[in-house]
Amino acid sequence: MKAKTISVAVIGCGERSRIYSDLMMRHKGRFKIVAGADPVPERVEAIRKTSGNPGFVGFTSAEALLGKGRLADMAIIGTQDAYHYEPCRKAMELGYDVLLEKPISNNLGEVLSLGAIAEQHNRKGMVCFVLRYTPFYRKVKALIDSGVIGEVVTFAAQEGVEAWHQGHSFVRGHWSVCEKSSPMIVAKCCHDMDIIHWLLGKRCKKMSSYGSLNYFTADNAPNGAPARCTDGCPADKTCMYNAKRYAGDKRFPWLPQIFDHAHTATEQEILKWLKKSPWGRCVYRCDNTAVDHQSLSMEFEGGVTGVFTMTAFDLGRHIEIYGTKGRIKGGEFHKKYTGKDIWVETHDGKAMSYNIDDIPAGGNDAHGGGDAGIIEALYNEMTAPRISDGSSSLNSSVHSHLMAFAAEESRLRKEMIDIDEFKSEVLTGFNSPAREIMMA
Repeated sequence: MKAKTISVAVIGCGERSRIYSDLMMRHKGRFKIVAGADPVPERVEAIRKTSGNPGFVGFTSAEALLGKGRLADMAIIGTQDAYHYEPCRKAMELGYDVLLEKPISNNLGEVLSLGAIAEQHNRKGMVCFVLRYTPFYRKVKALIDSGVIGEVVTFAAQEGVEAWHQGHSFVRGHWSVCEKSSPMIVAKCCHDMDIIHWLLGKRCKKMSSYGSLNYFTADNAPNGAPARCTDGCPADKTCMYNAKRYAGDKRFPWLPQIFDHAHTATEQEILKWLKKSPWGRCVYRCDNTAVDHQSLSMEFEGGVTGVFTMTAFDLGRHIEIYGTKGRIKGGEFHKKYTGKDIWVETHDGKAMSYNIDDIPAGGNDAHGGGDAGIIEALYNEMTAPRISDGSSSLNSSVHSHLMAFAAEESRLRKEMIDIDEFKSEVLTGFNSPAREIMMA
């Protein structure tokens, strides 16, 4: 039997949508990209080229594409965080299934609403929590579910954002001002909240969190540092955050994410662009409000407890899970210093180790094969006769966002947050057509 072809419309043709589109086209006959929308013509053209479809139709906005009715089976929603809700809501109401970039929204009421709308209209929707689809976390999940460490009692997890990445995305970049995008714990770490509650198979009940912006402030600027790295900084040769590195050793993979001509521009053209670009600013003289470190303490169903730390000053993710029969430890640190991705040790002294070698090709290397994995899972989900409970569906991903938003609320209030009470507070204050469904 011939495989079904899923037609796709792309709303927001930035880096993430281009990655997913490229991966889709590697699956011959499974996907057909028929339309794309973005205010930047070069981005729409990039999707057109990737599609290889002579009938591809380009639009300058989500509104223009969605105004044509249902053009495809599903839509990729790859717009910026603050612009997820309306195109996703409209797409589902028109009959599209969706692949939605994380976070679902930078507004928790909208997150809850979209989950309810998906249920109301019986739409299939997957959130781009690509870590669920990495061989590493699939193996950790399989080990937990096998019972080798018994019942999980507690855990410790960490995400090291990496210092240049922090400066690129959360000091100079799209997610630097939380009030215009999303809080750091939502924008970056809803991935981690999702992984934690997926691995445990339990919901978080209580959350406490602390964190702040300590380092990327004017107080830490080198003496005499100007507003822009291109304006003659005295620390030009020694500052690791020198923006002129975008024309040098930091050109790839960072520059293509923010500069549409990154692959063809000369060094002088890049430096000229940096003179006016947000990414040309001194990292100590930006308008950033995103925290550069945050720690969470959590209690889950059944009394399971755990901690999570986000820091700009480490690289990669690490996880340790402690159970009644043993413990699992793994991640970037363990791989670097032991050569093994995952270690399992039982309380009677038996030790096992695992390497994750079969990483699917394509997408962001930092995602450990998750980009390719989610596209494989996406096709299976979209061709399945019913919505899967095991996928990162809109509804199954809502709890991850509840955890992340509750963490930010705790940080700001400086008090412990009861997750169920917090959800009720949000629902009470959010006016939505789907509110009755959400309150059920």
